[in-house]
Amino acid sequence: MNIKSYLLFVPLLLAGINSQAQNSQVWNNKQCAIVLTYDDAIDIDLDNVVPALDSMKFRGTFYIVGSSPVVDKRMNEWRRAAKEGHELGNHALFHPCDGSLPGRSFVTPDNDLSKYTVSRAVSEIMVNNTLLKAIDGKDRRTFAYPCGDRKIGDAFFYEQLRKDFAGARGVTPELQTIDKVDLDNIDCYAINGQSAGYMIDLVKKAMQTHTLLVFLFHGVGGGHNLNVGLKEHSQLLHFIKQHEKEIWIAPMVDVAEHIRVYQAAKGN
Repeated sequence: MNIKSYLLFVPLLLAGINSQAQNSQVWNNKQCAIVLTYDDAIDIDLDNVVPALDSMKFRGTFYIVGSSPVVDKRMNEWRRAAKEGHELGNHALFHPCDGSLPGRSFVTPDNDLSKYTVSRAVSEIMVNNTLLKAIDGKDRRTFAYPCGDRKIGDAFFYEQLRKDFAGARGVTPELQTIDKVDLDNIDCYAINGQSAGYMIDLVKKAMQTHTLLVFLFHGVGGGHNLNVGLKEHSQLLHFIKQHEKEIWIAPMVDVAEHIRVYQAAKGN
């Protein structure tokens, strides 16, 4: 490399190093951010997940379906989980999904999102917010689209809810840098039977790329037809614990608020 080429190359190299350093600092001075989310308010959340997270001093996000009998029967336990720092997120009052889509034979006529009006969807979600506030006393939380369905007809119903939530989790599997995260549709990886190695590899990739990694769980050690084994879940938590100096692990609401502040400062 001649001197002229070298002088042109050095600024580019330094810019790349500086960019890499900045990217590794944006997640609360950690290499990446990880959010552990658990859907549907089922017994397993309280029996298996909360104790596992608490043992690691991790805080997760539990997306609550307000009509779940587990909310009514175990409300004090949900309240205790919230006091420990876990987020009670909003997963709608009745978990309506679009029954007109392929593979949706499980959707009942009463809870068919394709038959909803936007105002009905918004009203039920806000009623669920009121219920959750009665449990945890909090005004800020995130939303998760039931079945990942975002539209009623041609309308994105969350547009009427944006001011009421810090963000909304979707179902698209992708890792994104902080400037690319869409707070109206936060990406996540849904886990159903994958190995601990698969999940740990995602964590390693997030660390390498300085990105946000969101896990979506249902059953953990049973309790749901979408499930991950207790051993696999435990191995994931232990790996994250071993690397907690490099990983920011927090509830979705904290991460979403952090992203919002960062993007606003950058003019996103």
